[in-house]
Amino acid sequence: MYVILTSKPGQFRTEIADGLRPLAAYDYLFYGIRKATFVIAELVEETKVRVIDEAWSPPIVNEVPSKFLEKFETPERALTELEHLITFGHMDTKLRKR
Repeated sequence: MYVILTSKPGQFRTEIADGLRPLAAYDYLFYGIRKATFVIAELVEETKVRVIDEAWSPPIVNEVPSKFLEKFETPERALTELEHLITFGHMDTKLRKR
């Protein structure tokens, strides 16, 4: 199974944990400005994903069990979902592979 991890600069970031194997990373561009980074990762085994809330000082760390993440059968389906998530009518939105 495959999952999508999200990080938003200055707000929060997710970290790759044991049990996840990153396959591809994409920057989400909104009118040319990077708003988020998405990582499609293979879920090799159930794990906990660290989500660091950077809006607080000191940052708050949460560990989210992977069972709560939406899962996709293939990396292509995960990418299709990402493309769907970033599309807003005629707005200038793009995924740029890292």
